[in-house]
Amino acid sequence: MSARQGRLKDEGTKLQVVSAGAVAGLVSRFVIAPLDVVKIRLQLQPYSLSDPLLPLRHAPAYRGTFATLDHIIRHEGFTALWKGNVPAELMYVCYTAVQFTTYRSATLFLQTALPTRLPDAAESFIAGAASGAAATTATYPLDLLRTRFAAQGRHRIYGSLREATWNIYRDEGPRGFYRGLAPAVGQIIPFMGIFFVMYEGLRVRLAGLNMPWGSGDATAGVVGSVIAKTAVFPLDLVRKRIQVQGPTRRHYVYNDIPEYTTALRGIRTIAQTEGIRGLYKGLPISLIKTAPVSAITLWTYERTLKLMISFDSRRETLPL
Repeated sequence: MSARQGRLKDEGTKLQVVSAGAVAGLVSRFVIAPLDVVKIRLQLQPYSLSDPLLPLRHAPAYRGTFATLDHIIRHEGFTALWKGNVPAELMYVCYTAVQFTTYRSATLFLQTALPTRLPDAAESFIAGAASGAAATTATYPLDLLRTRFAAQGRHRIYGSLREATWNIYRDEGPRGFYRGLAPAVGQIIPFMGIFFVMYEGLRVRLAGLNMPWGSGDATAGVVGSVIAKTAVFPLDLVRKRIQVQGPTRRHYVYNDIPEYTTALRGIRTIAQTEGIRGLYKGLPISLIKTAPVSAITLWTYERTLKLMISFDSRRETLPL
């Protein structure tokens, strides 16, 4: 068997990749759910923190991560930090499964279908971008539902996931589930491309190092995520604001979020009314969130996949 064939075989079967990706998404999502709610609340705040009238506004004024946490717990209860967790769990499980499956399939295609191998960086970028775009599109309605539940304050707009799904379909039509898809795909393609290029490159270089927290996989995932997240964060912010638009726009925790017809106009409006800093609201907590979620996801994925491969190998060697 050639080195290339051995490498492809060691990557596991399609079922193993799907299962390992689903487990990784489920575990990481539950751990970072409160940080995600905090990030969404900060991103939806539609005015500058330097506004002297900010304390007089009726909507809560979040001036940082800890202030946001304190306000949510005091006014909505501790469990409010997991608002939107049900659609988020479904989204993360499906997203991670589609992402790793598409990444594996794209990588195998690029390695076997082309007459010559692409450079590793180009291969990782193309496979990462394709996997990110496919996973984002496939799970986008769940992402929108997650955002809308997290944006609810003490006043509940949707009582359940089923009610939310029906109301959006009735009032906004099928297109309502895809508000903000364009900036989402525009964000995820460079994000996943940059992320996988950094991850694959650093993982090999850090493989021989003995780190206190384990292998170099987690470190490579963290560094790649931080760089990629910062580069595309304005698109993520405007996507969140577009997701809560529609008939219920004035009923969320912020009832004065402007309407944006396109992502580019939204970015321009935010920069003009809230300053350049307004495009990066929630970035610190997003980076804090990115580190553990990437490390947990990739660590869990790699270990789960190896465990499944090892289990199947032992089962094949057992006498009948």
